[in-house]
Order: sequence, then structure tokens, then C-alpha cells
Amino acid sequence: MKLGIVLSKPPSYSETFFNSKIKGLLEHGYDVTLYVRENTEEYKNCKVYNAPRVFKNPILQVLSTGFVLLSLVFYLKRILKFIKLEKSSGRSITDTLKNCYKNAHLLKANVDWLHFGFATLALGSEHVAKSIDAKMAISCRGYDMDVYPLKHEKVYDLVWKRVDKVHAISNYMLSKAQELGLPDSVASAIIYPAISPYFFKGKNEKQFSESKSLNITTIARLHWIKGLDYTLEALQLLKQKGVKFNYTIIGEGSEYESLRYAVHELNLENEVSFLGKLSHQTTLEHLKNTDIYLQYSHTEGFCNAVLEAQAMGCLCVVSDGGGLPENIIDNTTGFLVKKRDANALAESIFRVLSMDELDLSPIKKAARTRVLKDFTIDNQIQAFINFYE
Repeated sequence: MKLGIVLSKPPSYSETFFNSKIKGLLEHGYDVTLYVRENTEEYKNCKVYNAPRVFKNPILQVLSTGFVLLSLVFYLKRILKFIKLEKSSGRSITDTLKNCYKNAHLLKANVDWLHFGFATLALGSEHVAKSIDAKMAISCRGYDMDVYPLKHEKVYDLVWKRVDKVHAISNYMLSKAQELGLPDSVASAIIYPAISPYFFKGKNEKQFSESKSLNITTIARLHWIKGLDYTLEALQLLKQKGVKFNYTIIGEGSEYESLRYAVHELNLENEVSFLGKLSHQTTLEHLKNTDIYLQYSHTEGFCNAVLEAQAMGCLCVVSDGGGLPENIIDNTTGFLVKKRDANALAESIFRVLSMDELDLSPIKKAARTRVLKDFTIDNQIQAFINFYE
């Protein structure tokens, strides 16, 4: 079976969920090709085709457009079908020609399935799969369902009409898609993110008590949706109670300056460290020395970072936002806290600190066991094989 996966760019080394999926499908006999908007690094796991470039220079853009349209002459039947479908959906001739240009690499594809790795990537490409006689799939992830539609009303209406099957990374994500108009008649499957046990042979063996300084970690984009402002307020409350800790934030993003200012205002400069983006291996080394892993997001599609923290044997305290209650079983594999409530988060952490290690150790063990049993790459690959078959 020939499978085309559409992404904005090839997955980086740290994006193990995409890399593992591609390798796993190749090992099971699938012919996998990546279709990307930009390819700044040479990707070697499978074939990669780039979308036509968009130039700021109008002369270069005209020349490129002419060359691309000329190359599509050999696919005239597909192009005419694409234009007809675009017209039937009410798109203007200008938007139709733009979509012909940006989808040129996809309109040349010979695949059985065209799978858009993020729902937003299908916008403007809704008619490609039908034009090339392929089935269309999309994946519903956090940004797709929780953030983008806030700024673009009814944005997926045409996607829902054209998609053959939907993959959601959690039950929560599927319910959000249905709230946004996905009909019950469209086939769907929940396939959770997964980890490779190979990377998690070593684990966190640390124990902690109130008498020493805690190591607390969060891995997240510096974005408002990650609730880092509430996290910092909760940690200030812990400091006022005399709890000693070091809080490490791994990740980069647009909210860096405001968060640094919040650290200053809350008098947490000696306790909080921003490490920026780290390699996957370096990140795992930090988790080995973590006492409590925090993910106090307003919402998450599911959250790979929480999976990995559990697999490393960290004690996880997370919000009840989005798909996190599917990731953590409250009081069994970690602790869920009502979102957007710094006081509740501080109280929850303080309660954990008062617990005996004999009570906490089984929780960490149960979390690691569950992740390494139920959220493996092998399970995920089999689920995707079932999805496409």
C-alpha cells in the first residue's frame, strides 16, 4: 500500500512519534512518502517531496508559477478534476489557481492514502485526494482543534465533507472535532501517541522528602495555552510556605519575555531556570533527576511529554485540561488538578510532599508500567495498519 503523509516539514530527530510511525510502516511493507512545505534538512527515513516555493520577489514568483503549471500538463486530467471540485465548493478562480500551485507536489502523487498529519494542513487541499483517486485522512491534534478554530469560524466545514477517515490522538480530540462539525457518519479512530521503550530503559530512581530542595520540571512550548503563568503563581505560594525547589522549564516560544518578567515579579529568579529547546536525549537526562513533573496546561490533545515523564518514572502532577485525564489516572498513575487555579495546584503539590514514599512509589511504578505496556510504538503501528486497511 502506498501512503503519502503531509507535514509542514520533515519530523526532527526529537519528534519520535512521527519518525517511529514512518519507520514502523516501512517495516510492515508500506511505501511511505513525505510531502512537505519546506525541507531545510535532508530527511533519510523515506522519500520526501517539497511543495513549490512561494517567493517574495514577484518576478521569481511568476517564473516559478509558470514552471510549476507547465509541469502539471502531464497531469491534466487530475488538474481539471481539481479545478472542477474547487469551483463546486464556491472558491474563486484566484484561490483555485493558488491552490493548484501550492498543491502541485500532491497532485502528482500516486498513493492510496493521503494523510494530513495536522488538520490545518488540509485547508486549501481538501480536493487533492479525490482528484488523484486516493483516500483522505487527517489527524486531529491539540492546536488544530483547541486553538486555530478560535480565530477561524467553521474552518473545517469543507474538510469534513471530503475526508474519508479521521485519526484523533484522544477521545477529547475526537469530541472537539465533532463539536466543530465532524459528522458521526465519518469513520474515525482513536490512536494515542506512543513512546519507544528503547529510550526508557533507564529510569528515575529518586526519592524525595520535604527536607531537601525539590527538582521540578516542565517540558512545553512557551505559549499561553501551557498555563505556565499559573504554574509560577503556584510555585510562589509553595515558596511562601517554605518549600525549597528548583523549577526547570524546557522549551522555547513566544511567551519567553512575559514569563521571565513573571519570574522577576514573583521573586522566583533563584528558583526558576529556562533551558530553551534541548535534544531528546538531554531532556530525558533531566527527567532522571526530576522529583515532580508538572504539566498545568489549559488544555492538551494528549501530551507526549507527560507520557515520557511517566515512562522515566517521574511523579506527574497535571491539569484536568483536554486529553490529560486520558493520559493520567488520578491518584493511580499521577495527580490531576483543576485547571486555571494556582491555589489548587499549590495545595496539590503540598499534599504530595506530605505523602510517604511508600505511597508515592507505587504510583510512579504504576505509571511507568502502564505507559510501557499500553502506549508503545508497536501498539501504535498496529493501530495505524488497522486504520488504513
